[in-house]
Amino acid sequence: MAEVMLFHHAQGLTPGVVEFADRLRRSGHIVYTPDLFDGRTFDDLENGMRFVEELGFGEVIQRGERAVDGLPTELVYAGFSLGVVPAQKLAQTRAGARGALFFHSCVPISEFGSTWPKRVPVQVHAMDADPIFVGDGDIDAARALVEEAEEAELFLYPGDQHNFADSSLSSYDADASVLLIQRVRDFLAAR
Repeated sequence: MAEVMLFHHAQGLTPGVVEFADRLRRSGHIVYTPDLFDGRTFDDLENGMRFVEELGFGEVIQRGERAVDGLPTELVYAGFSLGVVPAQKLAQTRAGARGALFFHSCVPISEFGSTWPKRVPVQVHAMDADPIFVGDGDIDAARALVEEAEEAELFLYPGDQHNFADSSLSSYDADASVLLIQRVRDFLAAR
């Protein structure tokens, strides 16, 4: 059993993120799903990103850091898109991380330090033609992470959807999500 801190994407803590966490809970894991937006959700990514820009990326990171206050350090940090930012910061800088799971996004290692921590396994999951993941350079950051980390995997799924593992969004891809969930369960079983 693993303890997972799962951060939502820019559209907020949607029913699809909660359902994803529930699937992991049914596999025996403890999953925390903090609401970094205080209950706000957005119908589309553009409105969510406008809210994030008003809030500030620094505030999103700080809210993520506050979410782990009082929790064990031996967590797996996971995030959907925007949620990768606090997840990656914590995985790189909070001692005791058991692993990291990045969905639809990846940040350059240099954003939070000079190296990826030893013995912190990581998986990155995204679609191979996602215009955000590919077009914004996340794929390059993911490939660099895989090169540096001792245990790292990049899984690219066929398609062009962002946040494809959130069942409450129109971008949801059931087939890709089934495979993603299986890979995540296997990853967590080893933690």
